[in-house]
Amino acid sequence: MPQHAISGLNRLTRTHKLSAAGVATAGAAALVFALVPGADAGQGKAQATTIENVKPVAFSAVDTAAKTQQATIAKQAAESTAQGKAEAAAKQAAAEKAAKAKAAAVAKAKAEKQRKAQQAASRSAVRTAIPAAAPKPAAAPKPAAAPKPVVKTYPNNLDGWIRQSLDVMAKKGIPGSYNGLYRNIIRESSGNPMAINLWDINAQNGIPSKGLLQVIDPTFKQYHVAGTSWNIYDPVANITAACNYAAAKYGSMDNVNSAY
Repeated sequence: MPQHAISGLNRLTRTHKLSAAGVATAGAAALVFALVPGADAGQGKAQATTIENVKPVAFSAVDTAAKTQQATIAKQAAESTAQGKAEAAAKQAAAEKAAKAKAAAVAKAKAEKQRKAQQAASRSAVRTAIPAAAPKPAAAPKPAAAPKPVVKTYPNNLDGWIRQSLDVMAKKGIPGSYNGLYRNIIRESSGNPMAINLWDINAQNGIPSKGLLQVIDPTFKQYHVAGTSWNIYDPVANITAACNYAAAKYGSMDNVNSAY
């Protein structure tokens, strides 16, 4: 190769600072001819062969980096697409879940409303079926309280004792009259309720006659009238017991005209 041609190549290389990274599609031989005008065909062919066998390192590194970057971009695009699809699917699933929950809530509310309506209708039917309570009959007027029996009082004397004894005898069905009682009392005791006979046969036998109608203890106890005193000296008790004895033995005290 002529010296001036090599010098010219060196100058061009230094001037333009060419690198293989700027050459993308042109052939190596064409590049030599473009840079070294006037070179003959033989020289150009020899130079092309020499340059063609030299592969710039910078060009191969750029090509690998580009492919790596393209692969990375493609991977990122695929991942982004997949993530977008996943997010869209999750969003759709959430929307469907919310829609189902809302539909379930609406259905539950509707069912509850129907249940309450049925309960209300049932209660209304029961109230309709139950007859109204019959009005309570007016309370019967209370019978007038029976008048309290007038407590009869008697004077504490012979007249009062005879009258009280006659009332007791009337209730017990024992016969006798005021005059018959009065007559026998005066004969037997002179109207003294504490009178006692200590000299007759009864006294001699140890059972003296006592009281208004002079009754002995065994006779008083046998013919005692319920409701009167058990004291033989009590005027009313003595009279009613003596009249009860006289009714049994003589038919009535009215029939007694002497010791009996």
